[in-house]
Amino acid sequence: MPINIGIIFSIGGILGWVVVKILKPEHHLEGLVIASCSAGNLGTLLLIIIPAICNEDRNPFGESSDCKTLGLSYASFSMALGNFFIWSHTYSLMRKSSVLHEKIHSENGIQFPENDSMTSVEAQNQYKEGRRDQEALLLPPTKPTDGAAQHQSIVPLLSKGEGSENKVNFWMSLKATLHQISNELLAPPTIAAIFGLVIGMIPWLKSLIIGATAPLRVIQDSISLLGDGSIPCATLILGGNLTPGIRGSAVKPVEIVAIICVRYVILPLFGIAVVEAAGELGFLPPSPLFQYMLLIQFTLPPAMSIGTMAQLFDAGKEECSVIFLWTYLVAAIALTVWSTIFMWILS
Repeated sequence: MPINIGIIFSIGGILGWVVVKILKPEHHLEGLVIASCSAGNLGTLLLIIIPAICNEDRNPFGESSDCKTLGLSYASFSMALGNFFIWSHTYSLMRKSSVLHEKIHSENGIQFPENDSMTSVEAQNQYKEGRRDQEALLLPPTKPTDGAAQHQSIVPLLSKGEGSENKVNFWMSLKATLHQISNELLAPPTIAAIFGLVIGMIPWLKSLIIGATAPLRVIQDSISLLGDGSIPCATLILGGNLTPGIRGSAVKPVEIVAIICVRYVILPLFGIAVVEAAGELGFLPPSPLFQYMLLIQFTLPPAMSIGTMAQLFDAGKEECSVIFLWTYLVAAIALTVWSTIFMWILS
């Protein structure tokens, strides 16, 4: 499953990058488009879909109780792994887009209204053209003087210190990168996933918390109560994230269509090819439910954490809500169709 999720993020990221290069959205939306194509809702929806399928009388995955137990364990593992990828890869994408957006605004020295009739890209181009015209009028002639020639002859003598400066810059950039990675790994969902995996992998620690006879089973009961309320809360948060986009956004309809095509047409086809190839090579266990879980991961709508990141960095909030609105509307149809196809393939 970790390899499968990594393949999803890789293929989705490449397809999102292609969409960005072809459609050329605004700078602060590039990371949002790539994130929407690569990061799927690997937790909440699976916790809803799998028990619903297992409760059906003629489901292809066996007894209802066993199916639900295994399905929930697979969905929980998918949620934990998804948090690692989302809060590292997707978080980095959204942060870089936000930094680039702020840098463009600070360099230009002007603020671009979000709902203006002229897009920010056009305003930036006009502003840069005006700056070039002003600089052409104010700059002195480019003919070199004797002093300039002497200055140019001194420059090579000063270049000997560039090696040490490059080393300092390298170590500073390496330190900044490691600091960024540590911050991403210390996100609350990632920490919770690490704790859950550690407790699940250590038998004696698991026996202390998990089980009807565990001495610390009150911890499991408390977490279960909180987990039961997480799905309704996540649904309410999703609904709240959709409201800002109703007032208007800068995202183009063709960009929304491209994201929908990537998530619900291209990625599921890749998923069928990947899972079938892995099954033929003997990399998968003979469990239809596990294979269905791998397939359905290719068909999920964008992760809800993307909306949280957009609000955190204050970039693309309205556009993110519009993308969520249409992708989750189409997901109701796409998940039904692809689930039927996947179960037909596995039956």
